[in-house]
Amino acid sequence: MNNNQKTPLLPFILITSLFLMWGLANNMTDTLLAAFKKIMSMSDFQTSWIQLAFYGSYFCLALPAALYIKRFTYKSGVLLGLGMFIVGSMLFYPASQTMVYGHFLAALFVLAGGLSILETAANPYIIAMGPEKSGTRRLNLAQAFNPIGSIVGVLLSKVFILSQLNEASAESRALMSAEELKDIQASELSAVMGPYVGVAFILLLLWIIIAITKMPKASDEGHNLQLAATFARLFKRSNYVWGVAAQFFYVGAQIGVWSYTIRYVMLELDVNEELAADYYLAALVLFMVSRFIFTALMKYISPGNLLSILAFLASALSLVVMTVGGIVGVYALVAISACMSLMFPTIYGLAVRGLGNDTKIGGSGLIMAILGGAVLTAVQGQLSDLSGSIRLAYIVPLLCFIIVAIYGRVSEKKKAAVEDKALTH
Repeated sequence: MNNNQKTPLLPFILITSLFLMWGLANNMTDTLLAAFKKIMSMSDFQTSWIQLAFYGSYFCLALPAALYIKRFTYKSGVLLGLGMFIVGSMLFYPASQTMVYGHFLAALFVLAGGLSILETAANPYIIAMGPEKSGTRRLNLAQAFNPIGSIVGVLLSKVFILSQLNEASAESRALMSAEELKDIQASELSAVMGPYVGVAFILLLLWIIIAITKMPKASDEGHNLQLAATFARLFKRSNYVWGVAAQFFYVGAQIGVWSYTIRYVMLELDVNEELAADYYLAALVLFMVSRFIFTALMKYISPGNLLSILAFLASALSLVVMTVGGIVGVYALVAISACMSLMFPTIYGLAVRGLGNDTKIGGSGLIMAILGGAVLTAVQGQLSDLSGSIRLAYIVPLLCFIIVAIYGRVSEKKKAAVEDKALTH
């Protein structure tokens, strides 16, 4: 990569817009756990299948996406991912007609597969659009637009989905006739479908604009994949391997914190889904503002050290969520989002540092690590069901944040050691 390379403005803006769009999709999906719990009277573990389908798809598609991008270009990967995003969103319409939970899960799997390809392409693409030295900061800037999409996603869910849910409780629904219950569920599932299909038309317009815009190629000179050799090199890089592990635990913590925020607020403050979503929205606004603040702070505090400090603070706040509860616990839960704001792009940037031509395949491993959002969210939901306490289940993100904090510190020490060695030669 040429360190004197300037970042092309229009392509940077277009690719950054994708960060906003998948933030929208991610956080609309988080609210579906509360929606389907009400619509179909499900347990926390049953609703966690939403995240399993969503983030499981990330895991399945990330490596094929990296191979596709390595064979062709980042732009081709973006267009393929965006196309699957559109198809998955449109599949919500037939799912709302059949009213089968599994059909919604299938639509989410296709949609998330598109997001997996988009993230596999867009994260390293942003890093490639300029000097490697400023790659982590540039990625944090692009990722700063992700929470804007998240906020829009929650607003769409609050207005068009959660506010449309019938107030009837699970007990009341159990006493209804099959026909009466089906009518209520049909209306609620139609509300679930609406925002996804609407977003699909916006995505189609974005697909066309990117398709006709001249973008930096940023592809390998040769198409010889040599996967075995690439994996061998990657596994020898302990900073990368532990970065993938840290990303797995971070995403598990993030999705766990956000997926059960509405449930936690409902129980602690005795409010309904729509009102509880206001606190979730506040968390995302804080996440967005903090992303810009911490990106600026990276001029003065190294990325690894800042990551470590905020992860330890997040673990302390998780302990408050578990042990104090009430309005204090809710405020602590909201505050965790400020700490999480820079974690994903910072872990990504630290882990791919120095990978060179292995960045595309290495980046796919960091996207596959998003599987943590499926696995650990399910663990958290199962723990909540077994213990009868959503509070206790927050021990899962607490432990995850501790692991992230350790990675940030260790990665920073390794970077310092490499720099010291370079200076002495």
